[in-house]
Amino acid sequence: MEGRPGNEGCAPRKECLWAQEYIPVLERTKLFAGVDKKEIGVLLSCLQARRKQYVKGEYVLRQGEQIHQILLLAKGSLLIQQDDYWGNRSIVSRIGEGEIFAEAYAASGGETLPHDVAAVEESTVLFLDLNRIFAVCLPACRFHRLVLENLFFAISEKNRGLVQKLGYLSRRSIREKLLAYLSWEAGKKGGPSFSIPFNRQQLADYLAVDRSAMSRELCRMRDEGLIRFERNRFTLLQSADNFSSGW
Repeated sequence: MEGRPGNEGCAPRKECLWAQEYIPVLERTKLFAGVDKKEIGVLLSCLQARRKQYVKGEYVLRQGEQIHQILLLAKGSLLIQQDDYWGNRSIVSRIGEGEIFAEAYAASGGETLPHDVAAVEESTVLFLDLNRIFAVCLPACRFHRLVLENLFFAISEKNRGLVQKLGYLSRRSIREKLLAYLSWEAGKKGGPSFSIPFNRQQLADYLAVDRSAMSRELCRMRDEGLIRFERNRFTLLQSADNFSSGW
């Protein structure tokens, strides 16, 4: 596993010396939901956490690798992407601060990764020992079991997101894909105005469409009074009932 210099591991039963830097992010994550922030550093030690830093464009994971840890993004943003033999790229998802990833392959017992994970910007990733998560330790680590429960719910939520993406991709036209995706994002944000986590090329790769054709369709939708947009900021101008996917 390639990483940046200065990667530290934690001694068991002791608080990670570097943990305090990431507590404001970690206490808001689904994995550590309900855990006293004073205990997070101890838990990171219990899970033998180590951190690695990556620069923009650097690969965190490569297709064909095996991974035996659950990864958590403590800073920055990442893309899960896949290139075919001819260099055509598809984006599976974007990983934001506080999200976990690679857990399905870590738990598979040796299955290789089918995609790459690359840093969109300078990023810090925490590697958590999967076996330590499942092997709940002594009562001194009283929040360990809660983390295990949180992991289950986080994985369930990610699976729902993948099912939702299949809904976008199953639409036949570029417009239908855009409407389904934008309607879903508006529903998540609770209103018609929102920002998406992709630039134009990334959005095209995420929806598996041609960028130029998608840009033309967005302009037509704007001219027809369906949407307004500026860069990655969108506003839907019609009610949810008028969108094919619903919120």
